[in-house]
Amino acid sequence: MLSPTQTEVVVVGAGPTGLALAGELALAGVDTVVVERLARRVEQVKGGAIQPRTAELLEQRGLLDPLQPEAIPRAAVGGHFATLPVPLDATVWTTRHPYPIGVPQWVIEDVLEERARQTGVRVLRDSEVLAVEQDSEGVTVQAGALRLRSRYLVACDGGHSTVRKLLGLPFPGRPGTRPAVLSDISLSAVSPLVPKQAGHISTLMRQTDDHWAMLVPVGGDRYRFTFGPLLQSPDERDTPVAREEIQAALEAVYGPGTVLDAVQNASRFTDATRQLEQYRLGRVLFAGDAAHIHPPLGGQGLNLGIQDAFNLGWKLAATVQDRAPEGLLDSYHAERHPVGAGVLHHTSAQRVLAEPNPSPDVAALRDIFIDLLRLPDTNRHLAGLMSGLSLRYELPGEHRLTGERMVDAELNTGADSLHLSALQRTGHAIVLDLADAVPDGFSLPPRVELVRAASTEDLGAAVLLIRPDGYVSWATDDTADVADALRAAIAGSLAKAPLAEGVARHG
Repeated sequence: MLSPTQTEVVVVGAGPTGLALAGELALAGVDTVVVERLARRVEQVKGGAIQPRTAELLEQRGLLDPLQPEAIPRAAVGGHFATLPVPLDATVWTTRHPYPIGVPQWVIEDVLEERARQTGVRVLRDSEVLAVEQDSEGVTVQAGALRLRSRYLVACDGGHSTVRKLLGLPFPGRPGTRPAVLSDISLSAVSPLVPKQAGHISTLMRQTDDHWAMLVPVGGDRYRFTFGPLLQSPDERDTPVAREEIQAALEAVYGPGTVLDAVQNASRFTDATRQLEQYRLGRVLFAGDAAHIHPPLGGQGLNLGIQDAFNLGWKLAATVQDRAPEGLLDSYHAERHPVGAGVLHHTSAQRVLAEPNPSPDVAALRDIFIDLLRLPDTNRHLAGLMSGLSLRYELPGEHRLTGERMVDAELNTGADSLHLSALQRTGHAIVLDLADAVPDGFSLPPRVELVRAASTEDLGAAVLLIRPDGYVSWATDDTADVADALRAAIAGSLAKAPLAEGVARHG
């Protein structure tokens, strides 16, 4: 047992990204400590839209079921691009979760932290990072009164990352020009203009001559109220949000019949766009908002961070446990930096289209774009982009499925009929053999399982190698002799050469 001041990985930040990453590491048996500046969690609805791909990842670990009962009541309607009034249809991407799921961020954090603690993660609150030093063997971090030594450190401490600042890393990009307020409030009276249920964002946005606003019911008399000035104004992020400011915006947009009762919390944000040039600096890595920030359009931030965590978790675990093939940890940056850059790119485009005070040219562009969104091919493309379902990593291999997400197919293993996600609870990689092509006794390394199964669906290949984050790293249609190719695929993308004994299998 490691001493309290020693651990294998320190994660800085107990938000969704940090807690999801800590859970993935601990699931693989990595001793992990999370340090968090705040003494207690802030109960703020914040970025609580779980996009379809994130829902699939949470389903793979059994984390979606405890979140579903806490979902904000919402019509079964697709997401949006730039708040335009045409829902995005993700059903065409073959998913069991085609609609965004609204869950308050603190509830997501509660569920992720409970799972992380169950798997052995230590979450140390009221522990602000004061110093970070690394050498060739590891990282030393001073967090409050604690001094911790680890092999690796992952900064998941938000857009104002202390770790990033302590290491003197530039955060290039564009500063914000549109300040806004995000608040959780309760109302003692409502006008007919106040929505009764969450739905497509285009039905929730309102504006007057002075303000734009969005009031979203989140249960009971509680609402998430987002608003800002119609015209550009100075960034006053460090200025506390006064109750009077919120009441004035409510009355301006929803009429004097809408009366503020209480303010649970309120903060300011902007549409700044920035991204680290490298997600890894030696033994320090960055994920979530510590690595990238962007305009909050389309509910991308929380999802991008959690997906960073699922990509990094198994790779870092394999590295710490000396199971990783050469270059595996560096593939985190190689795969996720382009994804982050893509989100920055399309949220910048949305920023123009969603301009609350558009010029005649922008208004004309919006009209044309609305027409384009009604075309099935355009809608499909943007639905895949915004939901995360269309993401494909550029991985070695010529099969058409290589790098794609694996659909949550229904399988029959002989003993059970179940969805693939039920076999992914352990966080292991899976060799899915749909043709009984893998030889008996084929040797697999730790944390790789063989599943022999049948499916009523055409899954596109006879044998597939599925990574712990649910992406296909290798596939073949050739059932004649797969052993050598499979062995090479595992050694090149998942783990060092298989051991001589011990094949784990289902079915």
